[in-house]
Amino acid sequence: MKKILAFAGSNSSTSLNFQLLTHVANRIQGHEVKVQDFNQYELPIYSADREKDRGIPVSAKIINKIIQEHDALVIAVNEHNGNVSAYFKNIIDWLSRLDRNFLANKKILLISTSPGKRGAASALEYTKGILPRFGGEIIESFSLPSFNDNFKDGKMLNEVLDMGIEDVLTTFSHQLESGKID
Repeated sequence: MKKILAFAGSNSSTSLNFQLLTHVANRIQGHEVKVQDFNQYELPIYSADREKDRGIPVSAKIINKIIQEHDALVIAVNEHNGNVSAYFKNIIDWLSRLDRNFLANKKILLISTSPGKRGAASALEYTKGILPRFGGEIIESFSLPSFNDNFKDGKMLNEVLDMGIEDVLTTFSHQLESGKID
């Protein structure tokens, strides 16, 4: 049994991605899954001057410690204007300054959604490209388009998309069980 940390790259109290994340996390079987909201750990916007003057914020160290306590991650990536949110990017910036390889040996499932037809696909693609730079291994990804048409009251409405999530979760779980996690 592996320890999986699930979190969203959104700081919105009404995050669609956090809703999808909770749904996906509840479907993972045979592993210990912790859904985490990092909003309680306030981080200033990254600045080299701030880092030089005050060092790495304690909140960044706490977030890193939580990540390090887990074997794998499920990250829900939200999108602002075709890119990841400033909130999520800021977390990555601080964590990479603390430890360039803060995702070493972490197997990652990326998910995304939005009200639009692309389901935050641009932010998802960006994240798939950037996280391996910090040692993470992207195992699977899934984008849920048109959130409001396909998800309601914690349930998938579209059977085909629901099967897609199930396929992604099966592959992710199989990789955790058979893959090497140090």
